[in-house]
This record gives sequence, C-alpha cells and structure tokens, in this order.
Amino acid sequence: MFKRLLPLLLISAALLLGSCTSEPTTVSRIAADESIDLSGRWNDTDSRLVAETMIDSLINGRWLGKFREEEGRDPVVIVGYISNRSSEHIETQTFTKDIERELVNSGEVTFVASSQERLQLREEKLDQQGNATEETMAALAAETGADYMLSGVFTSQTDAADGKKVVLYTVDMEMLDIETNQKVWIDSKDIKKYIERSKNSW
Repeated sequence: MFKRLLPLLLISAALLLGSCTSEPTTVSRIAADESIDLSGRWNDTDSRLVAETMIDSLINGRWLGKFREEEGRDPVVIVGYISNRSSEHIETQTFTKDIERELVNSGEVTFVASSQERLQLREEKLDQQGNATEETMAALAAETGADYMLSGVFTSQTDAADGKKVVLYTVDMEMLDIETNQKVWIDSKDIKKYIERSKNSW
C-alpha cells in the first residue's frame, strides 16, 4: 500500500513546494536624485531639499554682509550638533553631510572640519612630527578657527485617523557667534506628508 502511495506523496510534495516558491526579486536602477517616497517617512529627498533651502537662506542673510563689511573677509563656519527629537529614527549624519556640501559649494563661507574630523587630523599631525620630513610635515597649532557654528534640531507632529496620517517634520537651524554666543541667523523649514493606508496598518 505504501509503495503505491509513495509516488502520489512525492508529486504532492513537489507541487506544494512549487506553490510556496516566492516570486523572484526585481531590481531597477534609477537616478540618484529621483524622488521616491514608499513609506512616508523622512528620506534622502527630504534631507537634500531642506539642506538646499536652509543654506540658500543662510548665505542670503544680513549677517554675512555685515561680517564681511566689518572683518574684510569671508566668515569661517563649522557645522555643530544636529539633534533628532522627532517621533522616528532620522539619520542626522546624512543631513549634516548635505548641509556641509551645500555650504562648501556655495563658495560664500570658509568651511572647516567638524570636531571628530579635527581629532583625526590632529592625530595625523602628531604622527607626522616623528615620521615625516621637516619640509613636508604639517605644522602644529596652525588650524583655522571658526567664527560661527551652525546647529539644528528635528521635530515632528503626527495626526492619524481611519487609515490616514499627516506627519509634519520641522527642521530648525541657527547660526551662533562662537566668541559672543550671539545668534546671528535663525530659520525653519517644514516638510508635510499625507499618507493613506488600510486602517489596520498603522
């Protein structure tokens, strides 16, 4: 009896396995700057757009012309801490790099390394003192000091009901005079998203 049923069992098992096989994964290459929003969460497009808007506002602020008139040179700027106080995980390092890129490419300010980058550079300079030739070693205590520090914070507000959700992301940024602690520029940018899903998916 078992011998007669064995072929049927094998065929049934093969059909069952075949029906459970998942569809093959499809991958398409798209332009890196193309805007695609799948989840409704903060993404790379939001980061880039906010960075561009903020730096445009920054370099067109009154503080820049005033500094150049008083000092006769471009200000030296460093990007400080960008904190996330929103309701979701946001990779602030990506946003910081977007800000840094926009600052450097603007050509309106002198931009210096962050605190973490400075530590690495100082280690390298110390290493050069004992290992590099006198003609090629970088000098100690020759760093360019920053005049201003740019910092910011992410916050968010969420309203959801009946499978619909609205999320408002707000990015607040400010420029501080490092010597006097004065705030010379402040601006805010909102990103608002409407998301609609089945009621049970929130």
